[in-house]
Amino acid sequence: MNLPNKLTLLRVILIPFFIAAMYIDSIPGNRWIACGIFALASLTDALDGYIARKYKLITDFGKFMDPLADKLLVCSAILIFVDFHTLPGVAAIVIIAREFIISGFRLAALQKGRVIAAGWLGKIKTVIQMIMCFALIIDLPFGFYVYVRLVLICLAVLFTVLSLVDYIFKNADVLREVK
Repeated sequence: MNLPNKLTLLRVILIPFFIAAMYIDSIPGNRWIACGIFALASLTDALDGYIARKYKLITDFGKFMDPLADKLLVCSAILIFVDFHTLPGVAAIVIIAREFIISGFRLAALQKGRVIAAGWLGKIKTVIQMIMCFALIIDLPFGFYVYVRLVLICLAVLFTVLSLVDYIFKNADVLREVK
């Protein structure tokens, strides 16, 4: 297993620690610890792709597992935010539904021997979702911060929908090929 794939697996391993840090209020600074864990997990996302491309270590495992690790991290955070009432349920449904639809596309493509890597709009969507997650993890007590969070949530939902439409349009042949 190469380094980029190990970094992807590290991102998955960090998820339970992130969840624990978010929920265990008795830990002083638990939100900042959660933010640090989330930052480390997000950094592995950027780093694994960079290393894989630079050193030509791209594998089918990485193409499939990297987006899945992103989905697990972001969806875990989103479910926590819904539980904490900092993210509207409808936003969570749109974001998570997109992830299931894309996963279905990827599985259909895999049956045909194709591995579909993430596109640029999907990568932008991921970055915006990660920024939104940071804003919701930290949850600063300033009055204007409510509007910052709202803008980030709206951008995340917008890019989630745009990336879904782009993905379906660019990979519509996968649906035509599936029997």
